[in-house]
Amino acid sequence: MTSAPPPRPARSPAQVYRQSLWLLTSRDLRVRYTTSVLGYFWSVLDPLVMAVIYWFVFTQIVERTIGEAPYIVFLIAGLLPWMWFNGAVGDMTRAFIKDAKLVRSTRIPRTVWVTRIALSKGIEFVAAIPVIIIFAVIFGAQLTAGVLWLPVAIALQAVLTVGLGLIIAPLVVFFRDLERAVKLVLRFLFYASPIIYGLSDLPDGLELWAAFNPLAGIISLYRASFFPGQVDALPVIISAAMSLLIFGVGVLVFRRMISAVLKEV
Repeated sequence: MTSAPPPRPARSPAQVYRQSLWLLTSRDLRVRYTTSVLGYFWSVLDPLVMAVIYWFVFTQIVERTIGEAPYIVFLIAGLLPWMWFNGAVGDMTRAFIKDAKLVRSTRIPRTVWVTRIALSKGIEFVAAIPVIIIFAVIFGAQLTAGVLWLPVAIALQAVLTVGLGLIIAPLVVFFRDLERAVKLVLRFLFYASPIIYGLSDLPDGLELWAAFNPLAGIISLYRASFFPGQVDALPVIISAAMSLLIFGVGVLVFRRMISAVLKEV
């Protein structure tokens, strides 16, 4: 007579959250790339094409007075994190609408539907980092001790992105026009962020106001790997404070709205 196997220990809420997050994230990545011929290369092709266009305009057509040399590396260091932010925030407008049936029927924490988008886009960003290394080697950009800021930049951007998602995702359920409004804001934010230029390129007086864009300090931290002069303490501190503030507001908004969201989707 065989004895029954011992019961599995109950999973903690943290384990349930991690497993659910990874399951949904891996599903997103598989769906996105399994039917694609180029697969991973699509995640780097878009920022590379944009970088080449801006490089051509500002070095071959007009005399470049912004950024640092090599300008192509300067551009890619700003465009790659922007693609993560832009793609994640854009997808978060459909976080609950796209998978409405699963959101209603599953009992996993609903914040997972937001964080899995930030994570999947973040994985694409990390996978694209070798591209900037290749361009840095080709164009002679020297790696500096500023590379130690890279984990800080990734962490701050993750906090900022998730915080915005916790605000946007539930609001879009009730205000569908917000999805289009977010796209317009993202288009404006691209040029309002130091992506094709640096904060130091802005006129006197405007640099301080631009620092209140939380992406400003974060992008400067990414560029510190090759351009340490781009890092200024004040924009970084402001970015960190605003990212944490937005995340805190996002948690409060999400908690207040999630019950109504489940009834609406």
